[in-house]
Amino acid sequence: MVEQIRKNFSSDNVVPACPAVMSALVAANADAAPAYGADAWTARLGNVASDIFERPVKVFPVATGTAANALALAAIAPPYAAILCDDSAHIVQSECGAPDFFTGGARLVTIPSEDGRMAPDALSYMLDRLPADDVHNPLPTALSLTQATEWGTVYTPARIADLTTRARSRSLAVHMDGARLANAIAHLGCTPAEATWKAGIDVLSLGMTKNGAMAAEAVVFFNPAQAEQFARRRKRAGHDWSKQRFLSAQVLACLEDDLWLNNARHANAMAQRLAGGLFRHPGARLLYETQANEIFVVLPDRAIAHLRAAGFAFHDWHTPHGVDGTVIRLVTSYYTRIADVDALLETLSEV
Repeated sequence: MVEQIRKNFSSDNVVPACPAVMSALVAANADAAPAYGADAWTARLGNVASDIFERPVKVFPVATGTAANALALAAIAPPYAAILCDDSAHIVQSECGAPDFFTGGARLVTIPSEDGRMAPDALSYMLDRLPADDVHNPLPTALSLTQATEWGTVYTPARIADLTTRARSRSLAVHMDGARLANAIAHLGCTPAEATWKAGIDVLSLGMTKNGAMAAEAVVFFNPAQAEQFARRRKRAGHDWSKQRFLSAQVLACLEDDLWLNNARHANAMAQRLAGGLFRHPGARLLYETQANEIFVVLPDRAIAHLRAAGFAFHDWHTPHGVDGTVIRLVTSYYTRIADVDALLETLSEV
């Protein structure tokens, strides 16, 4: 039988949950268990996460990345706050105002960048424009960084530390949207601790759904004091699952035996293979260096039409200012195979 080529490069959300996660869900379903997080899986998750991040942490499973981001920000930003973030950030572009809603009205203040990575000097400039003693403007109380960024680029720990140091000098807490944190760590070759709290992160939205889970994220507090009333905040928002063991079991399955990082390494490797092939195509132009599992490439319209006619799925993307042509986004995952990448490149070579 000829192997079926997997042609869907539209997102890492479209692929199946990985086998280890499905096995963990079956195991968690074997018998009754205490509800609302009083189960053995949730207790173990706290211990495993503390080991992985090399310090005691508080972990709160939720079902979606939007809930993780919005609730985490609500814990560190009052209604009169300004939350500073990159202008490409997911919390601005793709969450339907959820951070504004769950904070009770905090304002997202965007800072432009060239590649999704906020420049430290740009942060300082914006902080100077929002002085803490000016009651006519929102009070800056939080900085949110996306790792890996929405353009597939990755902050180094040193760059994050520079940003967090400037933020902390103005008493801002720092949130990280880590929907693709595993891909960033795999690229950097650093530890989870070095990528987060050691670089100055206070609270993390730890993504697992894009990396093999069925539907599971977690809010991780590196400063337990900031999490004091988070359980009530999560409950009030309707994200306190009664059968929480099914969320915790998924996150555990990803974290144990380094599955989350192994999945991310594979996804990154497939992205590198794909980017290398695109780089050699005369009609393709990569917008940014491929550092995680997202590729943004400018292709001729006839090439894009040819790929779609052959059954390949991907998204057209908004074109940055000053770029001519049509930009598409290609996303790889733990599920992507060498044969899938090579089939796309071979099809593209036909035009």
